[in-house]
Amino acid sequence: MICSAKVDNDMESISLKNAQEQVDHWIKTVGVRYFSELTNTAILMEEVGELARIMSRKYGDQSFKGKESEADLGDEMADILWVLICLANQTGVDLTEAFVKNMEKKSKRDATRHQNNNKLKSD
Repeated sequence: MICSAKVDNDMESISLKNAQEQVDHWIKTVGVRYFSELTNTAILMEEVGELARIMSRKYGDQSFKGKESEADLGDEMADILWVLICLANQTGVDLTEAFVKNMEKKSKRDATRHQNNNKLKSD
């Protein structure tokens, strides 16, 4: 039996909450169950490594090998987001709430920090 996951392809309506719900639905209907939190953490590190590899070749000093140049930067970022969402779902983190709190923290803590950083000033 093939299960189909409910996927909302309307980019205008995808929120963090919606993404968390879509991933959870997919995991429960297609993926059977979540991998353990430790496994997903290791997978997250693997995915970040894949992104780093592309970044170091596209924007850094390394060159691509063979078909590596065909790697999709957006797809690698989406893989990271997917696993991060899995971890949030597994650990009961509401990413919308966490993001809002994080933005507030950064806005308060760094209100003038970056404006006063001479390293960031234009020449």
